[in-house]
Amino acid sequence: MKIAFFDSHKFEQKVFGSENLSLLHEITFFETRLTKQSASLASGFPCVCAFVNDRLDKDTIKLLSNSGTKLIALRSAGFNHVDLSAAKEFNVKVVRVPEYSPHAVAEHTVALILSLNRKIHRAYNRVRESNFSLEDLVGFDLFRKSVGLVGTGKIGSVLAKILHGFGCRVLAYDITQNPRLAEFGVEYVSLGELLRLSDIVSLHVPLNEQTHHMIDQKSLAQTKPGVMIINTSRGALIHTQALIQFLKSGHIGYAGLDVYEEEEGIFFENLSEHILHDDQLARLLTFPNVLITSHQAFLTREALSNIAKTTLQNITDFETRNVITNEVSVEKHSKK
Repeated sequence: MKIAFFDSHKFEQKVFGSENLSLLHEITFFETRLTKQSASLASGFPCVCAFVNDRLDKDTIKLLSNSGTKLIALRSAGFNHVDLSAAKEFNVKVVRVPEYSPHAVAEHTVALILSLNRKIHRAYNRVRESNFSLEDLVGFDLFRKSVGLVGTGKIGSVLAKILHGFGCRVLAYDITQNPRLAEFGVEYVSLGELLRLSDIVSLHVPLNEQTHHMIDQKSLAQTKPGVMIINTSRGALIHTQALIQFLKSGHIGYAGLDVYEEEEGIFFENLSEHILHDDQLARLLTFPNVLITSHQAFLTREALSNIAKTTLQNITDFETRNVITNEVSVEKHSKK
């Protein structure tokens, strides 16, 4: 099948090329993001492959459908950037990668926690300038600290087991509880109780109408003074302006963000020679107790390989057997 591959990066082109050797799809890589302005590039392609910052709104999907696209293959687990109602209206199927490596994201979460706590990023920069002072580098033992996990799906469950190994008290909130986590000492509590009791709060839920800005001024006011907030899920789970206010007041002690609600057009790009026009992101970058990575939690060799295999297999199944594997549809994922 002819595939228009949007928002492509060198690190994934090689992996997809290797995994495609046996499947023989005809892949054309486009570095540009998929929007209604760039949708014309997909003319004549029955399949487009999209990433998290591509904009698959109604206008874009209509243009894709009119130019012959029948399948949108997401190379991500999240699908909040896709208008599923429009996909149904224009008879375009949507498939995704429901999981690729929960370990990759869980381990990156721990990396953010440890780096913030022990101030690794600050110490690294100091030593590079021959400053070997230990002033203002004091951290804390992770042992016996309370870590609240908002969401215990595959990623949250892996993280719970890792934190159990550190000797943490692991609290959790989820509308669907995982009883198997009891052997790792996980305690399910209400969201309010989790916010009140946790030294560290880490987010691991999808972005939808119910979770949008779930961490806002009201919820942050319930947290412990000095709390650490970690987000490796979706940027809009956190109300950025509220986060900045609580950082300025000193109530939030640390923030580790691998995602940002206005990351589209910023993350995955080299803007080192440009002025950063996003004032909120620029403000976040001024805080010494904030560590931001550019949506790289998924970025391991194992995860990339799994993403490529699943994405290409989804396309092959659709093409050869008309079987819609890992389909995302408005019926299956209707917003309540």
